[in-house]
Amino acid sequence: MTARVLIVDDLAPNVKLLQARLTAEYFEVITASSGLEALELCRADRCDIVLLDVMMPGMDGFEVCRRLKADPSTVHIPVVMVTALDQAADRVRGLDAGADDFLTKPVDEIALIARVRSLARIKVILDELRARANTSANLGISQAPPQSAADAGENGRILLVDDTASSASRIVAALRDLHDIDVESAPQEALFRAAEGAYDMVAVSLNLGEFDALRLCSQLRSLERTRALPILLIADLDERTRILRALDLGVNDYITRPIDHNELIARVRSQLRRKRYTDMLRDNLQAAMELAVVDPLTGLNNRRYLETHLASLLDQAAYKGRPLSLMALDIDHFKKVNDTYGHDVGDEVLAHFAQRMKRVVRDADLVCRMGGEEFVIVMPETPLAVAAKIAERVRAAIQSEQFHIDSFGRTIPVTTSIGIAERGADANADALLRRADKALYASKSSGRNRVTAAAA
Repeated sequence: MTARVLIVDDLAPNVKLLQARLTAEYFEVITASSGLEALELCRADRCDIVLLDVMMPGMDGFEVCRRLKADPSTVHIPVVMVTALDQAADRVRGLDAGADDFLTKPVDEIALIARVRSLARIKVILDELRARANTSANLGISQAPPQSAADAGENGRILLVDDTASSASRIVAALRDLHDIDVESAPQEALFRAAEGAYDMVAVSLNLGEFDALRLCSQLRSLERTRALPILLIADLDERTRILRALDLGVNDYITRPIDHNELIARVRSQLRRKRYTDMLRDNLQAAMELAVVDPLTGLNNRRYLETHLASLLDQAAYKGRPLSLMALDIDHFKKVNDTYGHDVGDEVLAHFAQRMKRVVRDADLVCRMGGEEFVIVMPETPLAVAAKIAERVRAAIQSEQFHIDSFGRTIPVTTSIGIAERGADANADALLRRADKALYASKSSGRNRVTAAAA
């Protein structure tokens, strides 16, 4: 996978070396010689990944990283620190600033490419989610994409897969004050628990005794329920080849033994922050999708949803040779309710009307609000005679009890007029709706609060 990589370093030889290695792997490379220039390029959305030198005049790499992660427009861009500093305290400082990883000079070419490819995959997912969230926000369907900087990366649910008791106990001791951590020594059981246990992250020991840890990581990535779950690999320093293979398989991060507790805490925090940011984007998108097809007042599907699905339901009924009926409903004298009691009471009536309808129809029936006081119920596998009985049940439920309109106990009577129609030979959605509307008009013309069936 290719990506646009920004190399930030004030020394030209370092830039040229990294640029040559990345260009040979078909990455697009741009460069910056200072922190301020890097910030401007990132804000202009010119890069997918930043390779950031730590030791620079003016603004060092730690400060550049902090500013990138504090800015909502750049918080999602992965940052890899490239530095001659190789102490755990330096890595912790960088991770605390928001860095995704460290590469120590002289940079290992294979490790560089593996890490850049891994982060490029993550960036593609984030870009897609952010683009959809921005589109929804621009259409007024949802809010703008959330920021991630406010999340502390704590109180996570972590599953540790390690069959060595002493190793597991040290990791638990480092994390238990900040997170809820479970230990599983059996890899196959761990796969099941990860899928069912609502975890925020899985930490996997690379040297499992009876099972290939990389196979477990691959299985976690292949399951729908665990595909987006962060994986932190715990490995020995001499297992470099398998670590790089793990990154190719989709492992998010790794830490080598002997484990520095502060570095472990920082890497876990980084993964949890990114996961929660991604989850917020997905939730934002899901909410936008629901708003696009759900009427917010009644909680029913809206006209757009009906128009999308009615034709498909008719096609299925025609293909199977099964009946399908449609019910059109209208609240009687609803304008009078609004004029007499106000639109707030009108909204209450609409919401309670929808609740009563849903209580008496079947789970398989599709209930939609067309707009105003007009509703439609689509009834698959239902001939007209059965639809008439369902419609009468709905009519009676609406009339059976007066509607409460305020906290003082005042009530008003509400009734509904209904028209029903069964699909014809043409299985045309517009024709079916017109026939049901015509039957509804007949109910209203005949005195309201009744059910009329369209002629076959």
